[in-house]
Amino acid sequence: MTNNFKTLGISSELENILRQNGITKSTPVQQEAIPKLLNGKDIIAQAQTGTGKTLGFMLPIMERIDENKPYIQALIITPTRELAIQVTNEAKKLNLFKDINILAAYGGQDVEKQLRKLKRGIHIVIGTPGRLLDHIRRKSIDLSKLKMLVLDEADEMLNMGFLKDIESIIRETPKTRQTMLFSATMPKGLRSLATRYMREPSQVQIQGEKITLDEIKQIVVETTDRKKQDALCQVIDEERPFMAIIFCRTKRRVKTLNNALKQRGYNSDEIHGDLNQAKREKAMRAFRNAETQFLVATDVAARGLDIEGITHIFNYDIPEDAESYIHRIGRTGRAGKTGMAVTFIAPKDRQGLETIERKIRMTLKRKKIETEKRKKDNNPKNKSYGRQNGFKPQNTREKKYNNKNKKRGKR
Repeated sequence: MTNNFKTLGISSELENILRQNGITKSTPVQQEAIPKLLNGKDIIAQAQTGTGKTLGFMLPIMERIDENKPYIQALIITPTRELAIQVTNEAKKLNLFKDINILAAYGGQDVEKQLRKLKRGIHIVIGTPGRLLDHIRRKSIDLSKLKMLVLDEADEMLNMGFLKDIESIIRETPKTRQTMLFSATMPKGLRSLATRYMREPSQVQIQGEKITLDEIKQIVVETTDRKKQDALCQVIDEERPFMAIIFCRTKRRVKTLNNALKQRGYNSDEIHGDLNQAKREKAMRAFRNAETQFLVATDVAARGLDIEGITHIFNYDIPEDAESYIHRIGRTGRAGKTGMAVTFIAPKDRQGLETIERKIRMTLKRKKIETEKRKKDNNPKNKSYGRQNGFKPQNTREKKYNNKNKKRGKR
């Protein structure tokens, strides 16, 4: 099958925008989904993370939106604020040859600001279930003329307990709408949802040789809870990642680990549910711009985030299940690039690891390390870790600081 976007039915204007963003070849999920969606069919698309699902539904939506009709024609529901922001950014990149009004609606934002935007005539709404229901109750969103509905990362929405919210939103839409369900896994509850609300959906299933991404090297480091922090730092020093996400199970452990890493001299930040929206967006923006090298996170950051430059994923705490493992490590090795995932386990985690290995049909390579007392000259606290490992922040405060000092020097 061809990997040219034009032969899939995408206009030359959109293809030129993709080319300007460095995208010249379509992925298998796009090749399967785009022609069906342009023909108005409902689809259930199952594909691993990092396979281009967002463009798979966004390109047909941009083609089919009528900018002369000032009402909501497409609704994209996402499980998290971060994913809503990311999908919105992707939509805005494509919105160069049409005058399409796009609204991101998620918690933590100023509701009044969203209400003012809605009065101008919005064509596409991208939002989380809670905030969308809030607008529906306020009667500030009218979905009665909706043409296209997308459930993005649908399995995660079910895992997060959004099933009733999603059904409430769907009931506000016309039965004639086109429904697109995109997901990495397909649990029973999701199939049941599709049966109730979709019309003879086409099935699109893209699978690698293994359930987890083939481009990701995966290893397990055996350690203890007491030595885990030293083990993590030792592996970081050995692997020298350019950028990495470090996953912890709880918000408290995220805070504790981030503080410890900062004390050791690592360029790190944190993201979790206790941060307000402004701080979360600031942390994500700094990481996306490569101003921060390590992002310590709960699973809130595991879904759908496509950030260029992530070379490593560290599971500081073992994921709760195989699905969480798949989505965590899928933040690296994206779009055909290679990546590495390191999972740290204590003796109590072995049973959980075996369960994950059975589900992903792989036996992960074990690595046992003996943490040594860190020598002074190799301690990141005594040497800039980023510069030592080739990490060069792209939009850093350091540049601004140096520029200010140069100006002061001239004075």
